[in-house]
Amino acid sequence: MNSPKVNSLADLKLLRKAMREAEREAAAAAARAQAEIARLQRERDLFARSVGPVVPLQPPARAPIVVPRPHPEPRQRLRDEAAVLAESISDEFDVESLLDTDEALSFRRRGVGPEVVRKLRRGVWAIQAQLDLHGARRDEARERLAAFLREAVRGGLRCVRVIHGKGNGSPGREPVLKGKVRSWLVQKNEVIAFTQARAQDGGHGALIVLLKPSDAVGSRPAPGRSDAAG
Repeated sequence: MNSPKVNSLADLKLLRKAMREAEREAAAAAARAQAEIARLQRERDLFARSVGPVVPLQPPARAPIVVPRPHPEPRQRLRDEAAVLAESISDEFDVESLLDTDEALSFRRRGVGPEVVRKLRRGVWAIQAQLDLHGARRDEARERLAAFLREAVRGGLRCVRVIHGKGNGSPGREPVLKGKVRSWLVQKNEVIAFTQARAQDGGHGALIVLLKPSDAVGSRPAPGRSDAAG
């Protein structure tokens, strides 16, 4: 910035006056700043006297929290198994020609003698597990039955009971799942025979099912034929 040009003594006086005004303003600003600093210091001192000595808090001792990682869930394998189960049992399968026309509507796989079904009717094999499908909808019952049979075979079970109900609470008092369960059982390779349960085992509301040994479940054979009455 260029200094103002002084042309006369009057100009010099004006310049000096302006400089004195600038100095007074600078001094006043410095005084105000110093006063503000002093005020803040007084407030800090007052707070310190009111609160007393301040000791910084030590961080609390905390034990490390170990969060266990969830076990891996084979979701894709479960989805694949569910898809296989859904495809392995069909509601459209015509089972009537494979069942006996007597009241028991028994079934035996091809190559299984009629004496097997007769023993099954008499309760020669002890019932080792059961599945109760009371109140289940059709799709739910189909999936539960397939899973139950698979686990039974894996566990080495041979004789199980499947309760489909007598239809007392169904429209027309007809057992909705009775025919479906028979159709689904015929389609399962694990099943080699079944017959209606004895009265003490559930009567016409249940089936007694004979399963293959776990090491004998392989490729699906021909469905088989119905058992002759006897």
